Amino acid sequence: MRGAPPRTGTAESAPLAPPPPLDRVWRLPGVYRPQADTALLAAALCREVVPGSDVLDVGTGSGALALYAARLGGRVEAVDVSWRALAAARLNALRAGHRIEVHRRDICRPGGPAAGRAYDLVLSNPPYVPAPPAGRAGTAHRAARAWDAGIDGRQVVDSLCAASAELLRPRGVLLMVHSGLCGPQRTVDLLTGLGLSAGVHARARVPLGPVLRSRLPWLRGRGLMAPGDDQEELVVIRAERP
Repeated sequence: MRGAPPRTGTAESAPLAPPPPLDRVWRLPGVYRPQADTALLAAALCREVVPGSDVLDVGTGSGALALYAARLGGRVEAVDVSWRALAAARLNALRAGHRIEVHRRDICRPGGPAAGRAYDLVLSNPPYVPAPPAGRAGTAHRAARAWDAGIDGRQVVDSLCAASAELLRPRGVLLMVHSGLCGPQRTVDLLTGLGLSAGVHARARVPLGPVLRSRLPWLRGRGLMAPGDDQEELVVIRAERP
């Protein structure tokens, strides 16, 4: 859920034990603030990380999930395309006393995944909010690249799906959170088509944040939100490489 006050959603499937709390993090303007989607992914993450596992956090933002994985014993690499996000993640790792590799990398571009490097766990809370075409109201804010993801919300999600098989070791797991507005079944189908075993691992319904509220007429016009609907569904997708 992008642009809403931090809160923890209630999982509706695959019940999750209450996870340890996320660390408080410092962030620069324009860096995504941990919210309900962060907490939902953390709840799934705590069931996957084992001490010594190699973890990649794609689109780390403030580094909140990278820090969480490191607390659970993972050897964590965190990547982002934003210099501000990288600065925030490095500082938060230093403040928390965790050793995390932080690099600028766009895994969604050709050559983005590290050649020959694969991971036990790849996690991501990518931009996923459907956005009107450039130039329309609500898309001009500089920080919007932390949540806007094209007209269907899948600009980054699809690219991450395409890169996932290359990033995962055998038996490696991908955990990704995104909105129900951008088609969870499409994500599952893409990952299954790449040979991964994929499904919806957890769900939560949370109040709409200010970004989605500001786009309600456009979203309803596209049939993505029903009249009177004031909540968004979040999903965690889990995919495992054979």
